[in-house]
Amino acid sequence: MSQITLSNLAHSYFANPKGDADFALKEMDHVWQDGGAYALLGSSGCGKTTLLNRILTERHGEKIAVIENEFGEAGIDNEILVQNKEEQIIEMNNGCICCTVRGDLVRILGELAEKKRSGKLKFDRVIIETTGMADPGPVAQTFFMDDDIHNQYVLDAIVTVVDAKHAQQQLDSNEQAREQIGFADRILISKSDLVAEEETQKLLGRMKRMNPRATYERVNFGETDIKKILDVRGFNLNSVLDIDPDFLKEDHHHHDDDIQSFVFTSARAMDMEKIEAFLSLLIQSYGNDMLRYKGVLSIEGEDKRMIFQGVHMTMGGSPGKAWLKDEVRESKMVFIGRNLPKRIFVEGLAYCVAESAKSVIEIK
Repeated sequence: MSQITLSNLAHSYFANPKGDADFALKEMDHVWQDGGAYALLGSSGCGKTTLLNRILTERHGEKIAVIENEFGEAGIDNEILVQNKEEQIIEMNNGCICCTVRGDLVRILGELAEKKRSGKLKFDRVIIETTGMADPGPVAQTFFMDDDIHNQYVLDAIVTVVDAKHAQQQLDSNEQAREQIGFADRILISKSDLVAEEETQKLLGRMKRMNPRATYERVNFGETDIKKILDVRGFNLNSVLDIDPDFLKEDHHHHDDDIQSFVFTSARAMDMEKIEAFLSLLIQSYGNDMLRYKGVLSIEGEDKRMIFQGVHMTMGGSPGKAWLKDEVRESKMVFIGRNLPKRIFVEGLAYCVAESAKSVIEIK
């Protein structure tokens, strides 16, 4: 896939107002052929299996294809799947589809898409269930780095299920548990009824410091509406970059996690060439440790805001809506990653502001 730069995006958009540039990270408003996709993460016993069983059995009105990793510690109920060693694609009574995977994700997604186009299967969404402590990075990048998958599916969100009773211990001891928090667009907290409210609040505070851009919700998978994990639009370039206010509060009593985040804001317009060069340098140097990042930029000389986001070393962007006349123009960026050198990021971003206008910069 060709490298897309911010200036190229701006040039192609303003030259063609319909904005049909081939973005590295496709917008959720793009019409996809074969469905929106969701990666469902979480440790063994957190409640994923209960949720998946409901998706495959209840009459909830959604046509969902569930891709289940057969190598997981706890699979979908034996009553649902025929027990054999071959891969299966089974249409359930409620119209959903269950797939067991013994090969690579790209191949099974391609097969599902082909069966849908030929009329053999009908589905509107795909949920990919991962093994307990799977690394979410490769799953997410599948939708951006493989051209066939990129053209057929849109990754709507990464959803992480967290077991409130055991999460603190898992976050302490398991790097991938922390990465699953950092990657998430939506975090569902299960079993909070089994712990004291104070413990749940501590867990929430810890996770929000790791990932302030995700939405958090307590769930009981026996009752929670399945639609709560759908239409998250976590990769929509036009979505608002909301940062939880609690993240901006000073807290001296917290875990020193390797997965952390920080927010950079500036009321001074950014210089396009500088910010483009610096972001490229950051990705080349620290891309493997940059889990998720997103920004809304005020660019000097441009009437529209520029929006970018990325996963590891894959970044894309798009001009957004125009700034209103009475609107305060502000650049805001959030970075979530593993042991990122905050000082280098902050000082470099501060250098990228344009020379004109008064500078007001805030770093959290």
